[in-house]
Amino acid sequence: MTATTLVPGRLRRSGRRQGSATEHIYDPTYFLLVALVGVLCIAGLVMVLSASAVASLRSFGTPWSFFEHQAVYLVLGVAAFALAQQVRMAVWQRLARPLLIVAALGLMAVLVAGRSAGGAARWLGSGSLQFQPSELAKLALLLFAADVIARREGRGNWMYRSVPVLVAGGVYVLLIMKQPDMGTAVVVCCIAAAVLFAAGMPLRSMVGLGLLGGLGGIVFATSASYRAARLTSFINPFAHANSTGYQSVQGLIALGAGHWTGTGIGQSLASWGYLPNQYTDFIFAVIGQEAGFAGSVVVLGLFSALAVVGTRVAWHAPSTFESLVAAGITAWLSAQAVINIGAVAGVLPVTGVPLPFVSYGGTSLVIVMFATGLLANIARRSAGQAVPMPSGA
Repeated sequence: MTATTLVPGRLRRSGRRQGSATEHIYDPTYFLLVALVGVLCIAGLVMVLSASAVASLRSFGTPWSFFEHQAVYLVLGVAAFALAQQVRMAVWQRLARPLLIVAALGLMAVLVAGRSAGGAARWLGSGSLQFQPSELAKLALLLFAADVIARREGRGNWMYRSVPVLVAGGVYVLLIMKQPDMGTAVVVCCIAAAVLFAAGMPLRSMVGLGLLGGLGGIVFATSASYRAARLTSFINPFAHANSTGYQSVQGLIALGAGHWTGTGIGQSLASWGYLPNQYTDFIFAVIGQEAGFAGSVVVLGLFSALAVVGTRVAWHAPSTFESLVAAGITAWLSAQAVINIGAVAGVLPVTGVPLPFVSYGGTSLVIVMFATGLLANIARRSAGQAVPMPSGA
């Protein structure tokens, strides 16, 4: 008999039909999720080649260098996706607390021996073997938050369930802000907030925490002259087109130059060095120039569809832990896409957050692929019911 119950939070979960032997039925949601991730990854690989070819040729004498690195990391990402969706979620739940500690140690190590670039120390290692602990921190906090709340379900009030999440999230945010990396800190806050919201934290408390976090962000953003200048240039980038607003202005020019259908893949002027970070944080500007308004809308549609699919997976997840993990991953991908695209379009400050699946970057791609593998794992388990096999099968 199939049972549908309500969890104490805001997401529903469904029971599964039991039998001595079962055969999994895959819901279309699972296949749609895999298809969306595949399309985004392929589009990202094509755009990385298009946006980085000139820079690669100048630095390495070949237009293929950045593309080849991204292709290698995509293969590793596919392996991470497969691993995450094949291993039982109970295993990942048991690893949540050790992973939280490992990620925290990585964030501390960056402050001591991290490699600096663009005024921030975010990487460990050198050359092609580099790792960004803040990307792992997103995954670690997500799993920890879902684990704590699931274990404490039905015990105590919301404060008892949420305090460990708030403490862990606060420590992570402080360590990430020390790098400094405000964009990633915002994404970490979005992940924690999504898990707490899905678990049923009162809206009044959510609003209070949001206002407190926003105030802290403003204080941090204005505490250094270069951050204050970046915020000012966001308000009116064309007034600072030759200094702090240069990147925003060039991004807007690239987006506008694409018109309706774009200049064609590999034909953007932005890729020739006019636009900084054209194959990383500002790759959406190159998409806008080469694929035009039509291509930009397609990318926005893919991320919107991914958000809908992720919400559906969270709603139908078979356990509280899985439901919260799915909600956190959906918020993670959605928030990161909004922050990145918003910065390129000039409606949000530039914070250096990559576009998931699309921007060049090894650690980000592998971790995001692992996270979506977890989402696919949950989608498989909640894809309808496990139907008993006929006797004698």
